[in-house]
Amino acid sequence: MTEKSDFITLPASFENYKWYKPILVIIATIVMFAIFSGILIAVFSSIYGWNFILSMTHGYEVMNTEMGQIFTDLAVIILIPSLFVATKIVKDRPFSSYSSSRGGWNYKLYFKAMIIPFIIYIIFEAISLAINGAKGTNHFSLLFLFICIVLVPLQCIAEEYIFRGLIMQSFGSWFKNPILVLVIQAIIFAAAHGYNSLGIFEVFVSGLVMGFFAWKTNGLEVGAALHTVNNMIVALTVMFGLEMTSSTAKLNDVILAIVLEIILFAVMYYVGQKTNWFGEIEN
Repeated sequence: MTEKSDFITLPASFENYKWYKPILVIIATIVMFAIFSGILIAVFSSIYGWNFILSMTHGYEVMNTEMGQIFTDLAVIILIPSLFVATKIVKDRPFSSYSSSRGGWNYKLYFKAMIIPFIIYIIFEAISLAINGAKGTNHFSLLFLFICIVLVPLQCIAEEYIFRGLIMQSFGSWFKNPILVLVIQAIIFAAAHGYNSLGIFEVFVSGLVMGFFAWKTNGLEVGAALHTVNNMIVALTVMFGLEMTSSTAKLNDVILAIVLEIILFAVMYYVGQKTNWFGEIEN
């Protein structure tokens, strides 16, 4: 693992960098996101009606259904084309620089980094199921399975591009202090989620972990792998009726989630140090 990363401060290394350009990209991204969101809402409302759109504002409980999962995932996935178009409008730096300072996205590293968290999450879910039993209703279908293995990863990658790419790098180009930047992006990441205070704190911890790995690995892949496995396991357990998604996090669940985060952090950091997974530079 590299001891010092330039990923956080990468924007300032480009010749045409100006302190205000990240702000322009953020504004352009918001505008494009609003446009793409309008298109998404128009399409779904024309098919399912406005009552469906209004039901999507009722918290994370909507993700216990197939169409709720599809709509909410797509509503986040469109952040990727929003940022892409914004970079073309502002012309500040290549889109690939938002994914890493190593020349773009490393697919090999992303998939390898999913192995350990997937095993650990499966163990935790098995223990939880043995202790608490199933909490929902089986919703298995090929469509729901498609959501879990295709849309959920794209949704997680989109969030990484925005929070650990655009936002973390923007603040990094201004402040140069990686610890301060890590905390800022984690706060913004947590604030963007509609949970209760306990849930927001859990998301804040997750943001710190994913931000740390983005910093230390010079890219988004490892944090995106952790993010993907977490959300994929949640979606799979909902599909099989083992869990129910809720906007109201409970203390016991938050404690267990943070313990799991700590374990994942320790194991992934150890593996990164010993195997140099996080030092790979080829795409």
